[in-house]
Amino acid sequence: MDTASELRSARKRSGLTQAELASLAGTSQATISAYESGRKQASVATLNRLLCATGFRLAVEPAPAPVREPSAAELSRAGRRLVEVLALAEALPVRHRATLGFPSLRARPSGV
Repeated sequence: MDTASELRSARKRSGLTQAELASLAGTSQATISAYESGRKQASVATLNRLLCATGFRLAVEPAPAPVREPSAAELSRAGRRLVEVLALAEALPVRHRATLGFPSLRARPSGV
């Protein structure tokens, strides 16, 4: 989470200036500017207080499981296995039938 941009976004969505937010939160406009520019990091308690002053709140939500990138060795193994499977598929005999062994898709008469 980029706290600087989140704080700035919450303040703007609330229609507050930095000075107005500072007054509501009991701090200075320079401090708000420092937080929003990333020059200064707010503690969790301070960030929560600032967000509450904008009408928003700090929340913790479960994150989706991270995507795991396979290693080069895993990719190589999978590639070799795929080549083996394809070679096996090519080696199997192929028997084409003149007609397909599936039922007809013609509409049935009603009531059947």
